[in-house]
Amino acid sequence: MLTNKLGITNQVELARVEEKISKSNAKKLYDSGDIDKLEVGTFKGLADIHRYLFSDIYDFAGEIRTVNIAKGNFRFAPVMYLKVSLDHIDQMPQSNIDEIVAKYVEMNIAHPFREGNGRSTRIWLDLILKQELSKVIDWNLINKEDYLSAMERSPINDLEISHLIKHALTSLVNDRETYMKGIDVSYYYEGYTEYNTEDL
Repeated sequence: MLTNKLGITNQVELARVEEKISKSNAKKLYDSGDIDKLEVGTFKGLADIHRYLFSDIYDFAGEIRTVNIAKGNFRFAPVMYLKVSLDHIDQMPQSNIDEIVAKYVEMNIAHPFREGNGRSTRIWLDLILKQELSKVIDWNLINKEDYLSAMERSPINDLEISHLIKHALTSLVNDRETYMKGIDVSYYYEGYTEYNTEDL
């Protein structure tokens, strides 16, 4: 159970409120035009996305985590190497799809935040694709189980996640509906399905 600004002590209630508030913030990020002011492809840009989504809920929004975390049997980058890892990711090239996928996989391995990594990093990935390739991902075209298993294997081999992303690219880079539906799918991957972004 994560300590939060709202004083919520029930895990189910926290998940529900977190989904509503952070999805509403993801919508505002787009509609306000603030999304176009973000640094693209840097940890600073990612931290700003995370802060935008989660600062109403968590004190640690946009801050590098200070604890080691794992998912299943996979341990994300240890805290003692996190800063070095993030500096390395900032320097990684992002001029073609393979470089961009490699950078995305490395940021996922870093998992720099205590919570909300996947949701923030998928927005970050789309911004890189938009800037470098004039493409974004139609997340509706990527099945949840396929995505999760590809990401699980990506530290060893990124071919699967690369394949899924390449086959879901669209030129609708300034399409509001594609963005909003993408947020809903991104949250669905993580088990948040109570609210539609568009309705908030």
